[in-house]
Amino acid sequence: MHRKHRLYLLIVLLSALWSWTPLLAQEPAGEADDAGYAALIAALQKGPAKVALGDQAVLQLPDGFGYLPTREAGMLMAAMGNTVDDNFLGLIVPANFADDDAEDWIVSVDFDPAGYIQDEDARSWDADELLQNIKDGTEAANAERERMGVTPIEVTRWIQPPSYDAANRRLVWSIEGRDKGAPADADSTVNYNTYVLGREGYISLNLITSLSQIDKQKPLAHTLLGAVAYNDGKRYDQYDPATDKLAAYGLAALVGGVAAKKLGLLAVVAAFLAKSFKFIIIGVIAAAAALRKFMQRKA
Repeated sequence: MHRKHRLYLLIVLLSALWSWTPLLAQEPAGEADDAGYAALIAALQKGPAKVALGDQAVLQLPDGFGYLPTREAGMLMAAMGNTVDDNFLGLIVPANFADDDAEDWIVSVDFDPAGYIQDEDARSWDADELLQNIKDGTEAANAERERMGVTPIEVTRWIQPPSYDAANRRLVWSIEGRDKGAPADADSTVNYNTYVLGREGYISLNLITSLSQIDKQKPLAHTLLGAVAYNDGKRYDQYDPATDKLAAYGLAALVGGVAAKKLGLLAVVAAFLAKSFKFIIIGVIAAAAALRKFMQRKA
């Protein structure tokens, strides 16, 4: 099935969930498919372009990348069984993401207004301890997954141990997670997590790809991370302790505590057009399983 046709199927599902536009609500199904697909493509901002990330920052979107704004990106996520919250800003995709020869990755973009996150703990954190925190949080959530009839997952290793660039306030880390009992050589889904700290919280750009592709695609994550610049008045070094909110946790929590919480939020199984596509909602990893399976090329 061609990628464009799979997008058509998603638009059909979107139209059933919501009215994509008043126009779609009035059109026959076939015309609505075309209009919905056209609306999705029309919303795509292609680089090079300046993309506003809320009122916080600007992303200098490079050539070859595309950006789906909040509304369209959120509806696409919902059509695949994934929820987004008020922190969700949009999705970065290959500019030719609808083509059959497009690479299979996405980047989920969020801003969390957690407040000013103190970064002193980055000087002394223990990567092994942080990894164990994530493993423990994931294991604790497996009971709920099993109760829901969903395969338990396990965290195995660092793909990228936590790395913090104090000069630019950028954090990068990534773990390997897979279904429990899966073969060691299984091509599992990978979230390559990147963050930029600001005065009022942090922007996250999380690359979602596969284990077999992560080494090839790490550079694009770093390119996008370096393309984010906070607006004047929103920068980390403009924090005012007299007036600004201080986050309830430090930087290590973005790797240990907060990450473990996201990994253990919820898991569900849904069917898409009777093909038993599995969608795992585990914070940002929600997008990983759904979108990678959706984008998988078929003969």
